Amino acid sequence: MDGVSTTQPAPIAFLKGHGTENDFVIVPDPDNALDIPAALVASLCDRRAGIGGDGLLHVVRSAAHPEARSMAGEAEWFMDYRNADGSIAEMCGNGVRVFARYLQRAGHAAVGDLAVATRAGVKKVHIAKGTDATNGEITVRMGRAVLPEETVTVTVGERAWPTRHVNMGNPHAIAFVEDLDHAGDLHSEPSHVPAAVYPDGVNIEFVVDRGERHVAMRVHERGSGETRSCGTGACAVAVAAARRDGLDPAITRTPVAYVVDLPGGRLVITEHPDGEIDMTGPAVIVAEGHIEPLLLAHSETSAG
Repeated sequence: MDGVSTTQPAPIAFLKGHGTENDFVIVPDPDNALDIPAALVASLCDRRAGIGGDGLLHVVRSAAHPEARSMAGEAEWFMDYRNADGSIAEMCGNGVRVFARYLQRAGHAAVGDLAVATRAGVKKVHIAKGTDATNGEITVRMGRAVLPEETVTVTVGERAWPTRHVNMGNPHAIAFVEDLDHAGDLHSEPSHVPAAVYPDGVNIEFVVDRGERHVAMRVHERGSGETRSCGTGACAVAVAAARRDGLDPAITRTPVAYVVDLPGGRLVITEHPDGEIDMTGPAVIVAEGHIEPLLLAHSETSAG
């Protein structure tokens, strides 16, 4: 055995949580001491060979992360979010709520207001009072929507729809359809042209009406396939629906709220006259444990 290293990677603590069934592996790492390559993220998010999740929430103090140090004065904690395939994403609305719930559970945050740093800027969060640290709803101030003129046509099978381009810190193409089944299998990305409109990929939402200011949606999230919920997508859908319905809070000076039903639950999206958008919904921590060193070693070998 001389000259052969038997050192194994140290176990990594994790938690599992979800917001309207958009689920995440949570890895606390306050000092940004862990190397979490894309291959490891993909392994952890694998639903058969790993823990399973639509993405990974890497919990780091802002001052310890090069991408967040400039925000450390506003927000102590940085949500280093990764898609299920290991790619880096700017923002995840459901992820922010679950991130805040973890901070509450860990004693880093209390009921009330909280700031969270993300790649899309600092997000203001409000944790509502509940009977314990698992139920009160969480509201995230998601920022303002940008509505570029350029857009794409989305095609599924023999059907095609024009879309509305809404950017919530990440890009969304929204198609209003007659039946959500027309979206087909959203595990693979629907065809969209011209592709050059979204050089880094796009989240694609299919939307139907359920009632007055009430819609339902399905979504293909770039890097993750179809997910049970998408917070930024729900915000984008509410804004697109409001404009379609002739509603603009900046003009009427009155907030506009839409109920958005997703396969995993319900979110309430409110757009204010100043353009700021609030997203309100649940966030739950369901488990915690340690990642087996063998999985870490396998991921390092795969990455190499």
